[in-house]
Amino acid sequence: MSRKDQFVHVSTSVETCVGCGQCALAVPEVFDQEQSEGTVVLLDPSPPEDLHQAVHQAATNCPVEAISVSES
Repeated sequence: MSRKDQFVHVSTSVETCVGCGQCALAVPEVFDQEQSEGTVVLLDPSPPEDLHQAVHQAATNCPVEAISVSES
């Protein structure tokens, strides 16, 4: 399978999220923040290929590891 054919699946844990918002700033096409609590809102669990690297970076930068990314 070539890199072009790869898909990613993103999941988040609202229970773990502390609302720092780095994910929403880094990839607003995929992440947002809930208005009252500031916790993560997942907008796109299967983002397009051009966002894969940014999504991986957002997961890496999450201070509480509330973002998971799996590839297939």
